[in-house]
Amino acid sequence: MAPVSAGEDGIALASARGRWVLACAVLASGMAMLDGTVVNVALPTLGKDLDASISALQWVVNAYMLTLSALLLLGGALGDRVGRRRTLIVGVVWFALASALCGLAQNAGTLIAARALQGVGGALLTPGSLALVRSSYRPDDQAKAVGAWSGLGGVAGAIGPFLGGWLIDGPGWRWIFLINVPLAALVLVAVRHVPESRDEAASARPFDVPGACLAALFLAGVSFSLIGASGDASAAGMVLPGVLGLAAGAAFVAVERRRRDPMLPLTLFRSRLFTAANVMTLCLYAAIGGILFLLPVQLQTTLGYDALQAGTATLPITVLMLLLSAYSGDLARRIGPRLPLMAGPLVAATGVLLMLRIRPGASYVTDVLPAVVVLGLGMSLFVAPLTATVLASVDASRAGLASGVNNTAARIAQLLVVAGLPLAVGLSGTAYADPDALNTAFGKAAVMCAALFVLAAVAAAVFVRPSPAAWHEERGNEPQCRTCLGVNAPPLEPGSAPPG
Repeated sequence: MAPVSAGEDGIALASARGRWVLACAVLASGMAMLDGTVVNVALPTLGKDLDASISALQWVVNAYMLTLSALLLLGGALGDRVGRRRTLIVGVVWFALASALCGLAQNAGTLIAARALQGVGGALLTPGSLALVRSSYRPDDQAKAVGAWSGLGGVAGAIGPFLGGWLIDGPGWRWIFLINVPLAALVLVAVRHVPESRDEAASARPFDVPGACLAALFLAGVSFSLIGASGDASAAGMVLPGVLGLAAGAAFVAVERRRRDPMLPLTLFRSRLFTAANVMTLCLYAAIGGILFLLPVQLQTTLGYDALQAGTATLPITVLMLLLSAYSGDLARRIGPRLPLMAGPLVAATGVLLMLRIRPGASYVTDVLPAVVVLGLGMSLFVAPLTATVLASVDASRAGLASGVNNTAARIAQLLVVAGLPLAVGLSGTAYADPDALNTAFGKAAVMCAALFVLAAVAAAVFVRPSPAAWHEERGNEPQCRTCLGVNAPPLEPGSAPPG
């Protein structure tokens, strides 16, 4: 496929070619979105079919998240350097082939290895989909194109529970992975109409391969240690990976501090607000990832739901975020992000505590639905203001990098909570298949996740300025800066949204 040019001024969104570009970006991000939406719902079925322990199921989720988190920033840099269209094509093909391997896996070990390969493809295609939208359209159409991409991506997230549950209960769990193959074929048809783009200045910057490798070793070591502790690993098998992982993390900080063009510029963290926003991101997405990792299992094991019922049970969260996120972003623009970033996590914590009512004999209408609705309201309040706060905390020239770091922080939070939460709540072996043991563990997990939400609210109260004017007064800037007021702030990449 020969690359095509967008023209000097870019493509018009309303043109036929503009619609092809949007379709390509939405389909590419939708692949990753669907995958994240349905895998959690499939865990009980996977465990039964593959005779897998809770540790193996943790790795089914975390093998993907590990490679994705470690390589996401590198994938974005690769697109800037060699071409965003070319990188997207490689990512889509890689993701499809790895998905096919997942669908054909005959045991848990093979599935875990294929999921790790799938994460590599996700690291190439996830940043590329939004980058194509930002680089292909005329300046006047870019904000509208990003909004359309975000909205249509949300529709893919809403379809996921229905499609995933139907596939798991019908043709079988393998098809939640195999469906990515025809989706990839559609992306490759659409990509013929997408112009190539790259950052010409990026070719002068070397890849931070040591940083990416050390980051991967850090995340892998800590994950191995936490998951091993909740499984059958020996003391050496738990301690040694953890020590090596922490050593790799220390080496990563040293390398990034000394490199001229690091993958993660540590100077970003000189901004107190940027640091606080990312600490909040770690708390918020750990809470979201933790509760939504165990909730589908609780619904299926303890309440006897099938996969479709468990998947659609959390649909109100997606619907509320689609309907309300834009309004919460506008509210934060007008009154400042502090109040939404305090209230949103507290509302979400209330929703998680309501999940303590989800126990044997619980009703969906009186017990499950109120909890997921309140959780969805809380998430709708804080997701958009959190993104705008991250972007406002750095100079506009570094907004893309700041967004990438924040997306990576969200994924790392989900990776670590899936690794550590079963250990923290005493869930090991095949206890996830025992309704009584799982119900006890789920109650403990709900309290812990609620505490993480409260911690994020406290951080917002302490570190976030009360209004846009106060923020600008602190920086000495004009009070009508559009980025800092959150106007047209680009959303988080697909995949950083919580898995359903």
